[in-house]
Amino acid sequence: MGDNVATPGIYSFRDALIMAREQSMDLVEISPSAEPPVCRIIDYQKFLYLQKKKQKEIKAKSVKVVVKEIRFGPNTDDHDFQFKLRHAEKFLIEGSKVKAFVFFRGRSILFKEQGEILLLKFAQALEEVGKVDQMPTLEGKRMTMFISPKKKK
Repeated sequence: MGDNVATPGIYSFRDALIMAREQSMDLVEISPSAEPPVCRIIDYQKFLYLQKKKQKEIKAKSVKVVVKEIRFGPNTDDHDFQFKLRHAEKFLIEGSKVKAFVFFRGRSILFKEQGEILLLKFAQALEEVGKVDQMPTLEGKRMTMFISPKKKK
């Protein structure tokens, strides 16, 4: 850590604590399960600060996945389909994932096949900008399908 850090070796707890106080630093237990326990003389507040700083950098570099939802009915007509298709295309180009789902109300659950056909048609229309992560699955009154953007070359 610095020039004034004691040479590595085996010291008693009392000696290590005295050495840490002389340097105005902290005695931190690194590995308590080792025999004898491993400790280090460091500035603990500085250590915590640097650790927090690293966490922030990692968080800033990570990619945030945004999921946009598009809802259909089992009997969605062509104009509405095209309108929602354009929105989904825009979302995929922006880099967001798209969760397309058909919501069945009341007796419309009888049209499961129609909903699946609609979602597959939707996926086929978006195959240039996105790829299907999950094929249509029926969960309760919803048939859901996930599409993620294709990687840019």
